[in-house]
Amino acid sequence: MKPILTDEQLVTQLSQSSKPAFEEIYNRYWYKLFCISYHQTGSKEEAEELVHDLFESLWNRRLESNIKHLSSYLVISLKYLITNLVKSRITWRKYQEYVLLNKMQEISSTEDNVQFNDLSAAIDRAMKKLPAKTSRVFQLSRFENQSVKSIAKELHISEKAVEYHITRSLKLLQDDLWIYQTDN
Repeated sequence: MKPILTDEQLVTQLSQSSKPAFEEIYNRYWYKLFCISYHQTGSKEEAEELVHDLFESLWNRRLESNIKHLSSYLVISLKYLITNLVKSRITWRKYQEYVLLNKMQEISSTEDNVQFNDLSAAIDRAMKKLPAKTSRVFQLSRFENQSVKSIAKELHISEKAVEYHITRSLKLLQDDLWIYQTDN
């Protein structure tokens, strides 16, 4: 039976490129990190990918890192990766909103009011396909310009739920309104 190494011993061995030390760190912390990641993302695939990225980074930076408390280091590093994922989601959602609203403005500024009226009717039909709460969240966000925080407070739901409903609305609108998109 091999001796159980402390985190400090594992970090020392890792800095010397010990693959068995890396494997022990992985085995010791993978599940805990996966649970944290899954709780934050709600997606098994994203959680696994984030934990994989964390361990890949740990191995790639093994010679330059100065880890004092392994458990804390891993959890904080994972939370940093999760934060970056959330920021990228927000950026992507903002981009989708920009494209959608830009297309709406292009059509409204053209002389062809029939197309604009068709688009308005298509938006109304798409909004009616949404569940009531999702539609309400989108209306408060996009048509009444309320913040995520104020919508969450008004509807008694979490900010994460508000973001989910907005993303869901945008996806449906994008899918339903694809015919109005142009190549330029």
